[in-house]
Amino acid sequence: MTDTPTLYAAFAARIDAALAALEMEGALPPGTPRTNVSLEPPRDPAHGDLSTNAAMVLAKQAKTNPRALAEKIVEKLAGDPLLTGAEIAGPGFINLRLADRNWVTELEAIAATGADYGRSTKGAGRRVNIEYVSANPTGPMHMGHCRGAVVGDALAALLEFGGHEVTREYYVNDAGAQVQVLARSVHMRYLEALGQGIGAIPEGLYPGDYLVPVARDLAAEFGTRYAAAPENEWLDLFRERSVAAMMDMIRADLALLGIHHAVFSSEAELQRAGKPAAAEAWLRKHDLVFDGVLEAPKGKLLEDWEAVELPLFRSTRFGDDQDRPIRKSDGNWTYFGADLAYHMQKADSADELIDIWGADHAGTVKRIKAAVEALAEGEGRPIPFDVKLVQMVALLRDGEPVKMSKRSGNFITLAEVVEEVGKDVVRFTMLTRKPEAQMEFDFAKVVEASKDNPVFYVQYANARISSTLRKAAAQGLAPAAEALERLGRPELTLVKLAAQFPREVEAAAQAREPHRIAFYLYEVAAAFHAFWNMGNDDHALRIITEDAELTQARLFLATQIGQVVKNGLALLGVEAVEEL
Repeated sequence: MTDTPTLYAAFAARIDAALAALEMEGALPPGTPRTNVSLEPPRDPAHGDLSTNAAMVLAKQAKTNPRALAEKIVEKLAGDPLLTGAEIAGPGFINLRLADRNWVTELEAIAATGADYGRSTKGAGRRVNIEYVSANPTGPMHMGHCRGAVVGDALAALLEFGGHEVTREYYVNDAGAQVQVLARSVHMRYLEALGQGIGAIPEGLYPGDYLVPVARDLAAEFGTRYAAAPENEWLDLFRERSVAAMMDMIRADLALLGIHHAVFSSEAELQRAGKPAAAEAWLRKHDLVFDGVLEAPKGKLLEDWEAVELPLFRSTRFGDDQDRPIRKSDGNWTYFGADLAYHMQKADSADELIDIWGADHAGTVKRIKAAVEALAEGEGRPIPFDVKLVQMVALLRDGEPVKMSKRSGNFITLAEVVEEVGKDVVRFTMLTRKPEAQMEFDFAKVVEASKDNPVFYVQYANARISSTLRKAAAQGLAPAAEALERLGRPELTLVKLAAQFPREVEAAAQAREPHRIAFYLYEVAAAFHAFWNMGNDDHALRIITEDAELTQARLFLATQIGQVVKNGLALLGVEAVEEL
């Protein structure tokens, strides 16, 4: 596969050729780096179609001022048949005005590449591991998990579209105290399944009805064997069975959102395989772990605290506030110790790591980043590592908070929300704000048929296009590219926006921010709806007119705008519906 040929790439090549010619003439030193040269739309469309900072960033190497260098670049671009103008603005920016033929060519490129429009190979050869969701296996997915799940899945799709080899991973926290509580909760329901009265679920245990089927299965298999048995005889068995059942439930819940992980890594298996111990040995070998005593906790009297020597990771060497213990005083691994080993395991088969965490994990970011940085230093290779923190979602119904669920006992499940509003609404809504920003999910507003609802507004654009194509087909008309030169300024304005899709995809992938695609799609939808409304005011601008040739050209335009919308929605995991 090769990169999609785009208008931006074509004109970036023209700028590069002009700079190469200036090097040949001695106006630029040979081999002048051009990595910081950019080409993008000017903020004000009145200034042109494209703008480059080439003269601004290269003037110092050319030992001249930016405007003087800009004049030389403009001279090299003069006479280009695909340009109608090249103007110097401000201190040395160059604004380019493109001939209309460029936009017609871009329309044809969208048609030629279809679902691959915007795809690239820029990430080829790069292996990226994205760990997301990783909810504790103690119950069904709830809306607290939903946003991170969607952000991680959309980011994975975005990077794959950019040529990366992506691993979608889920870390199963099945070795801590919470899964022990889960096992005890299931044991109580097991007694209930055997006919014993259990009364109210004690505080500290999980009360949800979702545990009842798990307990019934255990009762059917083992009868009364563990009814009066001591905990040590049944705890591990009930923990393993309960975690397996919860993971089946979690997979099913995620599937409702179209989310499927390729790898599920178990913390318990990690420890049984001796990975934390191996990590400690590796770190000691590189003088990154030492035996020391932590400072007394602030606010504690000395008699309330006992100094204990612990193996400490030198995280302060990498910018952390203090060195961190990897084992507890009883010899068990700390959560950080196990997590450190887990990230070392992930790095064995990845060039880059990305974690999607809830905002409540912000306090652990610095120490995990320190651990990965230490690993990179020890291995002598860069291991880019990014943690995306995702804020919780406040659920509302007509502006009032919604908190309770009959099924779970104390939270709204993901399955309940998807059942009520649908997968596409949930996924798109989760990407309508930056993940670090607070979000409200109002059941009434997310299904509202208005421009204030981004989900509806974008899907309605594609539905309108599909409806128009069906109506035209009924009249014997089909999209055709033979008369695209008849498209006027309103139509070409739409093409200019559609032509930005490949660079929007690239920018979103580089920033690891899939929500940018949702923002862009809303902008495209708004532009298409505005064009449609112009046709309502002026019948000559309608897509279907009495002029068959012009109608076919506009149908071709609408088809390609629809293709861009479909491609963007596909990256977000949202269906491009044809009817609303």
